[in-house]
Amino acid sequence: MEMPAHQLTMTVLMTPDMANFSGNVHGGNILKLLDQVAYACASRYAGRYVVTLSVDRVMFRQPVHVGELVTFLASVNHTGTSSMEVGIKVLAENIRTQVVRHANSCFFTMVAVDDNHKPAPVAPLRPFTPDEKRRHQAAVVRKQLRQELEARFEAISLPPAD
Repeated sequence: MEMPAHQLTMTVLMTPDMANFSGNVHGGNILKLLDQVAYACASRYAGRYVVTLSVDRVMFRQPVHVGELVTFLASVNHTGTSSMEVGIKVLAENIRTQVVRHANSCFFTMVAVDDNHKPAPVAPLRPFTPDEKRRHQAAVVRKQLRQELEARFEAISLPPAD
């Protein structure tokens, strides 16, 4: 099955070397895989290398267990001049019971870079399907909220005027 350039799916078997002390898959391992998926999705869309600018709303909804198949569903939701928001939904599947759970969701902001490691332009995303339009609109709201939050933090961290 061929996917659009702005989407990517990756499935990984969770192995014992990924476990934490409680026997579940360590959150850091999930984060590393999330970053790799965001990178692959954004670089495929941009047609060039990308770097991670930020990670938003990492929500570990349920633990992931050793022996489960974990599928990462990634999509470029919004583009700026050189940046892209990549949303990732993580599904954990028990191989024996075939029960699938929504284990994690998050949003990465990735920036396309040129050969000199400077921001490079990306093609504007044109959402077509109702899901793409919904994700695009939600990404616009998240971008506005990030800008507002950044402005608020900047305002309280400035030194007082004399």
